[in-house]
Amino acid sequence: MARSRPGEDIYGKPLRRLFVALTCTVLIALLLLWRIDNPRAERIRAALVDRVVPNFEWALAPVTWAGRLIEDFEGYARVYEQNQELRRELQQMKAWREAAIQLEQENARLLDLNKVRLSPGLTYITGVVLTDSGSPFRRSVLLNIGADDGIRDGWAAMDGLGLVGRISGVGNRTARVLLLTDGNSRVPVTIQPSGKRAILAGDTTSAPVLEFVENPDDVRAGDRIVTSGDGGVFPPDLSVGQIVRGADGRLRVRLSADITRLEFLRVLRTRVAQDISTTGDLLLPAPAPLQGPPIPEGIAEPDAAAAANGG
Repeated sequence: MARSRPGEDIYGKPLRRLFVALTCTVLIALLLLWRIDNPRAERIRAALVDRVVPNFEWALAPVTWAGRLIEDFEGYARVYEQNQELRRELQQMKAWREAAIQLEQENARLLDLNKVRLSPGLTYITGVVLTDSGSPFRRSVLLNIGADDGIRDGWAAMDGLGLVGRISGVGNRTARVLLLTDGNSRVPVTIQPSGKRAILAGDTTSAPVLEFVENPDDVRAGDRIVTSGDGGVFPPDLSVGQIVRGADGRLRVRLSADITRLEFLRVLRTRVAQDISTTGDLLLPAPAPLQGPPIPEGIAEPDAAAAANGG
């Protein structure tokens, strides 16, 4: 093993102690110099700073870089928090936007309902569509109005654009509307301007078929379809749609009503025609009063003479 020389122990420890003592003395002197409030000491401090600090820029570079790194990290943390807050506000704004769009669409549909011009003799009840019970073989919707509101089977239902269907089932508080696209729907209609009569038959597609058309050659695409009122099924002149030529060559009707987006429906009250079960009496002129022979002058009537004689 290597052994230290005797001279190193003799001179090394005193030198280390002397170096520590000198360092402490210099540090204490610098501390006192820095704490003395004196113009001369201030000038000495300024001179030391001017002499020492520029020469130690290389030593201050890591400290400066570390400080900037800390500041950048704090700025990143603030930006991240702001980003998260903006994301939360954006989600809230999206929810409000969806609510505003739904309210705008609902308001538009209600305005459409108010713009529908009906016969002055017709009254109506407006209901909200609760659910769509559509299936591959049936097309109908459920309303939140029923027998308690005076709803009856067979009444016509419209949205803000045109005829939708008819009431085909009534409960106390709900009613089912059979849509024009249902396979069981049959509606007598009139083609305008030709005035031809036809039957609108649903076939579970979005464009019902036009059947039993008189002289189909006189019918053109774009002709307007309205209810005819035949058979008392629907009131006359309710808007239904326009004629189009299907891919199969059959005449079909593009409905005015948006069947796929029903929210409010207007149910038209239809007055039931009274049946005439008996024949009326023949109207004859009123019979003339019976007249006797003329009474001669000077002869009083029997009743008048009796009255004059006191009985």
